[in-house]
Amino acid sequence: MMQRFVDHVLAVTKESLKAITYESLNNIVRLINGVSALLLALLPGKANILEGIHGWELRPTFRGPRFPRWMENGVSSFNQFIHELSVDSDNSSPEYSSGEEDSDRYSDRFDYPSSPASQSSRTSEASFTKYSRHQMDWIQYILLSILFPIKLLLWIPLHLLQLVYYGVSKSLSISGNKRPSHLLAHKRVLSIKEHIIHRTTDRRRGVVEDLYQGIELSIEAVFDVVHKAAHLLLSPSEAFGKLFRLFSSHECSSTKENRDGVEDTPIYTATLGDNDLKPTERNVKYQPLNTDARTCQDVISDLGYPYEAIRVITADGYILHLERIPRRDSRKAVFLQHGVFDSSMGWVSNGVVGSPAFAAYDQGYDVFLGNFRGLVSREHVNKNISSRQYWRYSINEHGTEDIPAMIDKIHQVKTAELRLTKPDIEEETDNDQPYKLCAISHSLGGAAMIMYVVTRKIQGKPHRLSRLILLSPAGFHDDSNTVFSMAEHLLVLMAPVLSRLVPAFYIPTRFFRMLVNKLARDLHNLPAVGGLVQTLMSYVVGGDSSNWVGVLGLPHYNMNDMPGVSFWVALHLAQMKRTGRFRMFDYGSASANMEVYGSPTPLDLGEYYGLIDIPVDIVAGQKDKVIRPSMVKRHYKLMKGGGVDVSYNEFEYAHLDFTFSHREELLSYVMSRLLLVDPNRKHHVNQRVLRSRRKGQVAAIQ
Repeated sequence: MMQRFVDHVLAVTKESLKAITYESLNNIVRLINGVSALLLALLPGKANILEGIHGWELRPTFRGPRFPRWMENGVSSFNQFIHELSVDSDNSSPEYSSGEEDSDRYSDRFDYPSSPASQSSRTSEASFTKYSRHQMDWIQYILLSILFPIKLLLWIPLHLLQLVYYGVSKSLSISGNKRPSHLLAHKRVLSIKEHIIHRTTDRRRGVVEDLYQGIELSIEAVFDVVHKAAHLLLSPSEAFGKLFRLFSSHECSSTKENRDGVEDTPIYTATLGDNDLKPTERNVKYQPLNTDARTCQDVISDLGYPYEAIRVITADGYILHLERIPRRDSRKAVFLQHGVFDSSMGWVSNGVVGSPAFAAYDQGYDVFLGNFRGLVSREHVNKNISSRQYWRYSINEHGTEDIPAMIDKIHQVKTAELRLTKPDIEEETDNDQPYKLCAISHSLGGAAMIMYVVTRKIQGKPHRLSRLILLSPAGFHDDSNTVFSMAEHLLVLMAPVLSRLVPAFYIPTRFFRMLVNKLARDLHNLPAVGGLVQTLMSYVVGGDSSNWVGVLGLPHYNMNDMPGVSFWVALHLAQMKRTGRFRMFDYGSASANMEVYGSPTPLDLGEYYGLIDIPVDIVAGQKDKVIRPSMVKRHYKLMKGGGVDVSYNEFEYAHLDFTFSHREELLSYVMSRLLLVDPNRKHHVNQRVLRSRRKGQVAAIQ
């Protein structure tokens, strides 16, 4: 009787302590969120800045995405299945259209990752517009502080009576009554199913969630020790008997644990595009510490698309990761190149409908996703390369080493595959390039792509491109905000010192990368805090309304690896801003430049735009404060003056909206430009471009 009483007292005390710590931590979080809401209400210009997060699905629901107009005739079977499923769900479930309240209720109960971007963006869109709700947090905090002790005093005796009643009823029941084995097996199957669903839908937790769980586990561990100690003191004979049985059955129990343990969860999948669509089993390995470390391969494969990884080695020994959504028999291909602090994940992060890579694949393109050098893992043929040696490269190497290596590999792969699938391809093309390759580039990738085309024409080598689409390309930066101007002066003046101290810009250790990954989840769970961080980050970049908080939550910023930026790349951008020209890297002395370029000054790429012999489509963002439309338009004016077949268009976008946002009009425009390239038509250069080419060659010789 005494032992049972002690058990009840310990149980009540444990649950009371859990409730107190949980409510205390919850009140602290509410206080932080409330203070952030007050600060956010005082900051100017927040309305335009917070528009950037409205393009994201911040709380994913069961509702499937609507197909845009440009995908009506070119959709894959997998996407068609999703579309039909979403239509059926909308027609048969009227509760899904009950508004924002039902959407939040379902999304809180289940966390289905409809896309990587929506899974990483957890902040409620409505929370930023309802400031009255957050301003009431102060009143709620005061009321909770008053009512919580009363609630606790009433809860303890009621819970104690409930435990006593449970103990008495349990003692009166028949102890030998056991559940049938088939019911236990059924319960175990259900628990495994719930375990699988939980692990596949809840990929990561934030710092606050970890604190909740850590405190609960600590309390459980402490009270477990106290409970066992109390049993040992009150009934030593029973305790010694259990201890003896434990040691005698140790081998048997360990075998059972190994048999019953669930470590690798088998998931049955089928990859779209395979000849045999029979589901195959694969083990899904999840990252420790509940961080989201999915790769581009995980995102593509989970959405049912085929995937292929190609290892590319540059002339200077860097190992690049070229990824592919293959259509091996297609004669039209597209190469997508990311910008600064980005990776191939940016082209697939918006899920099935909102991502350029999937849109191009559904239109029949063989899709290649490029990745620049500059990962924290430092992949190089020289395994012993130092950090300072690895990060010593500028935009020159992106445009003259990385892109040539990847496009040459694409040419090698496509030519070999088309010769196998279509033996008569050489006769049809008269030994010309048997496929058409278009390139889509964003930000720094656009500058590197221009550099690639111009330098290849100067060298007399083929660039193998049929069309170039530039989304807010870098290159001209003299019209920028005060923060960028200060960074330019600091980088240029302190380059000899900073290059030794900071070889690159990235999060240095696994612990801090894990912390950032978890804090990004907290910023989505706490709307006011996320809005405050979004506003402050936007101030730093001149008021650009991109979803900076959402980008931090993307899985390519994970604890194992992340894209970094070399100090010399940043210095190269600072040189472009200072000179007001799109030039190659200045090595600091006339002799060094003479050795590389054959002239005392770096090559001015804008003077050689007349060599570009393919159509170019340039897109600028009216809300882009990182690369302003005036700077993007300089590319257009120089190309137009050089006789290039170039078009210019502006959308009401911020800088990251070109890749990390669900924008139907942009994808419609990009797809319409890609469809202008006929894969069956031979390459034709008009006389105007020929005159421009000869003019550029004469200038290069001089």
